[in-house]
Order: sequence, then C-alpha cells, then structure tokens
Amino acid sequence: MNCVGNHGESRASDRDAAFREYVQTRGAALLRMAIVLTGNRADAEDLVQAALAKTYLAWDKINERAALDAYVRRAMVNTHISWWRRRRVEEFPTDELPEQVVADHARESDMAEVVRRALDRLPQRMRAAVMLRYFEDMTEPEIAATLGISLGTVKSTVSRAVARLRIDAELGANSDPLYLTPPKLTCPSLW
Repeated sequence: MNCVGNHGESRASDRDAAFREYVQTRGAALLRMAIVLTGNRADAEDLVQAALAKTYLAWDKINERAALDAYVRRAMVNTHISWWRRRRVEEFPTDELPEQVVADHARESDMAEVVRRALDRLPQRMRAAVMLRYFEDMTEPEIAATLGISLGTVKSTVSRAVARLRIDAELGANSDPLYLTPPKLTCPSLW
C-alpha cells in the first residue's frame, strides 16, 4: 500500500485543476491586457501563454491567491519587456525602404484618443466602474466588492457613465458613418 504516491498525485491534480480554473476565468481579461501591451492578437496570445507558463511553474509558491492577477500581469509586463529588448537588437536601419503597403491606423488611433479623453471627463467612480466592467470584464458583484459599493450603485453608476459617453459631444462630433453609434468599450484597440 503506497499512500505517499497517491497523496502526491492528488496534490498535483488539485494544483492542475486550480490553475485550469484560473486560466478559464481570467484568460479573456489577461488576453485583453496583452493586446494592449503588444498591439496585436498573435503576439498577445504568445505573451499570455508565456506568462501563464511562468505562473504555473511558481503556482505552489504563490501563497496569496487574491494576488494571482497581479503576479500574472507582472510576468506579462516583464516578458514583454524582455521580448522588446531582444527584438530591438535584431532590427537594423537600412538606406532603402522596403516596398510594403502599410496599414493606416490613424483613424483607429484618433478614435482611441477621443474615447480616452471622453473617459477622462467622467468622474473617478464612473470611470473606474466602466473600466472594470468593460475593460477588465468584471461582473457587477466583483466591481461592487472591488470598489466597496453596493451592487445597485454599480449598476446605476455604469448605466449613467455609458449614457454620458453616448451623449459626449466629442464622441458624437465624428460624422463618419462607422462612428454614428458609440464605440464598443470592449474593443482593446481603443485602450
């Protein structure tokens, strides 16, 4: 009867299950943050995977489970900086410019700046509630716990904030048909 082996396997499977649950619940929010860091989805997916691999290796060392998001985000930032430093060495200037079609992201970046300014005009609590709801993809009860306010206050605050954004003069000033409706706040390219 080998009880030691069974205990170790049980602990490993519990660890795997806890890690799997964390990845399933927070994966989308981590991907959004990675997209903000990298600027494109492919690199963002690689970054999240690398950060989660580092987190898995340190899973047993992380005592405070409430700090998991902070740990993974720090791993993402550090990994991104490391990749950026490596890439910077690999790029060399040349006398000739390559013949490539370059996508014009000016419109997206202009709209992102307009949305940023509109969010900055919101009062602090409204801005925090909107950012947590649509950028961090937190549920209303999670927002209430994070901000230390009631669930009803979260609902009304987010509702009033979105209503303010819908009638914001600068957001509405863009007459482009693509932007006749307010932009979705869940779009990572706007952040």
